Amino acid sequence: MDVDLPGLGTLINVGAIVVGSLLGMAVGHRLPQRTHAVVTDILGLVTLLVAALSAMAVTDSAFVAATGSGAPVLIVLGSLLIGGIAGSLLRIETRLEALAGIIQGWLARRSRSTRGSRRPAPDADTGNDADTGNDADTGNDDDHTARERFIEGWLTASLLFCVGPLAILGSLSDGLGRGIDQLLLKSVLDGFAALAFASSFGIGVLLSAVSVGVVQGLVTLAGVLLGSVLPDAHIAALTATGGLMLVGIGLRLLHIKQIPVGDLLPALIVAPLLTQLVIVLR
Repeated sequence: MDVDLPGLGTLINVGAIVVGSLLGMAVGHRLPQRTHAVVTDILGLVTLLVAALSAMAVTDSAFVAATGSGAPVLIVLGSLLIGGIAGSLLRIETRLEALAGIIQGWLARRSRSTRGSRRPAPDADTGNDADTGNDADTGNDDDHTARERFIEGWLTASLLFCVGPLAILGSLSDGLGRGIDQLLLKSVLDGFAALAFASSFGIGVLLSAVSVGVVQGLVTLAGVLLGSVLPDAHIAALTATGGLMLVGIGLRLLHIKQIPVGDLLPALIVAPLLTQLVIVLR
């Protein structure tokens, strides 16, 4: 589909995620806990499948031809090491958790205030609504659990929707005026994925639409301003590195290993830069 409006593909993608997330949140509370657990496990397995497909970009012919037969794996390794060390020193995971906690807390306060405005006023004579103080610890535990759930949904959905060949290539194609077919396909996939994610993780998945809008919007803008921003080899390096990060997300969803994927985010910037360095030195 040829469209002369750059960014339309990303807008459709964001809309699909919003609709899918709202539908997921609408039906999610009606599902029993065991169903939520099954859905989360399925998402973990599917995330590993997507991760494997993305990581296979390490064998991309353009990537191998540009850097040499043994370099792609080393580039991905170096990108993750450099990016992970930088992210750990910058405490990206901690900062993301703090930011997500602020947003989740604000939403929780608004939700409580809305519920409180609908409750009848307490009986002044009986004082039945006096605070006993027994719910403080339980409330803290609930807030911590809700915050972790919010962070998992936001980070997982954002990485899954933003990292991958369709996100990069589709946005570049949109910016270069080559059509939005790839982003239309991605929108359908992301919409169904958002429905499944939101049924387990709630509003954090909805806010991942903002991440998608920013990331894909910037890539589309780069395509408009600079033409072909990244050669095929650089895109393959980015995709393969993102694929291994998705493995970390899958392991987190399956409760196998809590890998600090947030600290690995700088690797997405290091990968194309390191690829260019290898090409220049070669």
